[in-house]
Amino acid sequence: MLRAAGQLLRPLVRLLMQGGVTFPALAELLRRLYVEIAVTDLLTGRGASTDSRVSLLTGIHRKEIRRLRAARCGLEAAPVSLGVASQVVARWLGSPLFAGPDGAPLVLPRATAAAAEPSFDGLVAAVTTDIPPRSVLDELLSHGVVTLDADDRVHLDSAAFVPKPGRDEQLFYFARNTRDHLAAAAANLIAPSPARFLDRSVHYDRLSAATAARLEADGRERAMRMLVEFNRLALELSDADDKNAPAGAPAAGGRRVNLGVYLYVDDDAPEGPA
Repeated sequence: MLRAAGQLLRPLVRLLMQGGVTFPALAELLRRLYVEIAVTDLLTGRGASTDSRVSLLTGIHRKEIRRLRAARCGLEAAPVSLGVASQVVARWLGSPLFAGPDGAPLVLPRATAAAAEPSFDGLVAAVTTDIPPRSVLDELLSHGVVTLDADDRVHLDSAAFVPKPGRDEQLFYFARNTRDHLAAAAANLIAPSPARFLDRSVHYDRLSAATAARLEADGRERAMRMLVEFNRLALELSDADDKNAPAGAPAAGGRRVNLGVYLYVDDDAPEGPA
């Protein structure tokens, strides 16, 4: 288990060091997480989660546990602008109201006189009425996700919704998507056969640079097509859940789904021992 963890942590430790996070800071975070997970996940429903029991499970001294139990490591919420912007893009790509016969996203005028005609303002209003459409447009423009033409029409670049490096939005997706992938793989390790979650990959080595480049380009195209199609289905089912929910009820359920795809290209040389 430690050998596997060493390989998993190598890119994370490299990233942390490049970001100025020192070992003492990471060690403090790990202590807090060990205590929090012991109390909220592993000891829940198994009697009192006393400091002694937590100490036995984590290997952390009881004096440290008393200090750490008061400091919980909650998950960070998504930035408000990111949540709305991603929902707008998802609906633009997934709803037939904002797509052509071929499924491609329509070029939308900023606003229309007829409420039934699709527009960017109408698209935003279908997601939220709390944030002005102009603010959402500015956010998408800043990411390069949309462009405005001379006729004040909004064009979507569906492949460009990638947060800028170093921003809170990018860190949010990094944490959420990597966490969910690890959670799926970890659940499969301890689950009885068959594996509970999908976690598969296609991998080849000893490839020429040209072959690797072609496979990378083809993999990107196929992955994006699959994600767009899955988004359409998810949006359709989610809207149906909302329509079928009782009046005044918050949501149809409490489940969530995260379908992710990754593609990595590197040299054959191993990274060395953990």
